[in-house]
Amino acid sequence: MTTMIQKTTLPAAKEVETTRKWHYFDAAGQILGRLASKIAILLIGKHKRTYTPNMDGGDFVVVTNVAKIKVTGNKVEDKFYFRHSGYAGGAKTIPYKRQMEKDPTRVLELAVKRMLNHNKLRHGRLKRLKLFTGGQQQYGKPQTEKKA
Repeated sequence: MTTMIQKTTLPAAKEVETTRKWHYFDAAGQILGRLASKIAILLIGKHKRTYTPNMDGGDFVVVTNVAKIKVTGNKVEDKFYFRHSGYAGGAKTIPYKRQMEKDPTRVLELAVKRMLNHNKLRHGRLKRLKLFTGGQQQYGKPQTEKKA
């Protein structure tokens, strides 16, 4: 009987830093949750062969036209964002429509943030997410723009 030897290789920290790629998305007409889940997978690094849960091996993601993102159903009227200051009576709710008028990048940022695990790696992953309300961005010209 022959035994099969399987070796698990872990990427070095320098190798992870040098192999990060840039992904460009145009959010115009895209659905919020579907786009956020694709972005979360890229930030975590699950699309890579060298994925390891305890290492931050994800890529950079640049998203333009965040102000033109869409939601399905009746979420424009029904969806709201909740936060609490920690004090008694400190609960605040902001409707989706008003949040999109005030800061549309916050909507996509919260959707992606809540799809990532709440651990020490989340802050570093979110720093690699770059969001822009319009079509202009400052991170080079995308060779292949993804239409999600």
